[in-house]
Amino acid sequence: MSAPTLMVQGTTSDAGKTTLVAGLCRALQRRGWAVAPFKPQNMALNSAVTADGGEIGRAQALQAQAAGLAPHTDMNPVLLKPNDDTGAQVIVHGRAIGNLDAASYHAFKPRLREAVLASHRRLAGQYQAIIAEGAGSPAEINLRDGDIANMGFAEAVDCPVILIADIDRGGVFAHLVGTLALLSASERARVRGFVINRFRGDLTLLQSGLDWLERQTGIPVLGVLPYLHGLALDAEDAVASGQTAFVNGALQVLVPLLPRISNHTDFDPLRAHPQVSLRYLRGGDAWPAADLVILPGSKNVRADLAFLRAQGWDQAIGRHLRYGGRLLGICCGLQMLGREIADPHGVEGAPGSSAGLGLLDLVTTLAPNKRLANVSGRLLPDDVPVCGYEIHAGISHGPALNTPLVRLDDGRRDGARSADGQILATYLHGLFESAASLRALLAWAGLARPQPLDPAALREAAIERLADACVAHLDLDRIEQLLRSGAPDTA
Repeated sequence: MSAPTLMVQGTTSDAGKTTLVAGLCRALQRRGWAVAPFKPQNMALNSAVTADGGEIGRAQALQAQAAGLAPHTDMNPVLLKPNDDTGAQVIVHGRAIGNLDAASYHAFKPRLREAVLASHRRLAGQYQAIIAEGAGSPAEINLRDGDIANMGFAEAVDCPVILIADIDRGGVFAHLVGTLALLSASERARVRGFVINRFRGDLTLLQSGLDWLERQTGIPVLGVLPYLHGLALDAEDAVASGQTAFVNGALQVLVPLLPRISNHTDFDPLRAHPQVSLRYLRGGDAWPAADLVILPGSKNVRADLAFLRAQGWDQAIGRHLRYGGRLLGICCGLQMLGREIADPHGVEGAPGSSAGLGLLDLVTTLAPNKRLANVSGRLLPDDVPVCGYEIHAGISHGPALNTPLVRLDDGRRDGARSADGQILATYLHGLFESAASLRALLAWAGLARPQPLDPAALREAAIERLADACVAHLDLDRIEQLLRSGAPDTA
């Protein structure tokens, strides 16, 4: 028997779809449901490696954790990773199939629809319920033809929809009513409830608006979720906003914000650490003095390296090292630190090569096939446990790699350490996720007595807090009824 599906769609990007799906997965799991998350199509540069050795959006890995599951490629069958403003790498069932521009992708949608529905069928055969997440908004008129991400999927699998809107942005009633107005009759009939997200203040002052909304649309408000301050959950894509200046007395960590930065969730444990002040440096900003500079991952390493140089950040990195600062390169950051980056196959753009920063004696060649792996090992030279994951197309070699940063449990060595100890480099994402490796790296960066912090425990606590909010503020009985009743009658 096929499991019922309930889909969460949003009036805008960042309305709260991801967090609502995660919260519902955990809340329903508490009620005894075997539930799985699902996102037909995701566009994000933050990704995760799955148990079956593929790549999905990092938000779906978070939702899998909320459901008590190991992440699987069927939970996000289509992932788009933008290379530039008009093209993206297309990943289907966890594997990259090539780069497509917008027009080519549109023509390719019928095949992607088959992949989406195949993944959904497999999940529906294994679990009691599926909580699906839309992408962006279902009211994007120019994207309706051949849609596989929102109502196109909901109609294909015949499921009801919850529409969520962010009241903190303002205009929440216009967002909800306007979105409904732009849907077809059959699509409007699928919207079986509203959720209002990120509310601050006295709910009684909102009640008259909720009553009007229900009278105007005939659709019930299933709940109003409060603004959960300090909720520490993995971002789907956008870099989290935060302070623009360092906090005095803290270890000061600077991350250049590259145009195609990827897996910036690497830095969430640093942002959460009470002794660390992390700042993302944007183009045009003055370069401040810092204790540690981290070059992050990138979806287009040569283009982002050119951007870094155009900002004068290569010279600033040189000054940082001359004054004794520490430098860490992660994934493409490792590649930038070497002597050369070659892309003979045009994996990330036009074929060619670029000179690296020349701070480590290694060269990198980009290859069509990515390495995808969850790994564990020992962080050197302290010999402390570390875990992480690899998502990279580059193959690096050179004398710098003879002094590795990580000794992996599978027998391989990863990364590099400079002779003076100022520079570290690794292909491992999630380097700060292990409490032991986080503490060792903070000590290396100059923090005298790093306080212990367990990022995994923080994430689990955030999921529990989110589920508690869903239990307290949503009509879960009615949501369960939606799951049990299936799709609406559109006759």
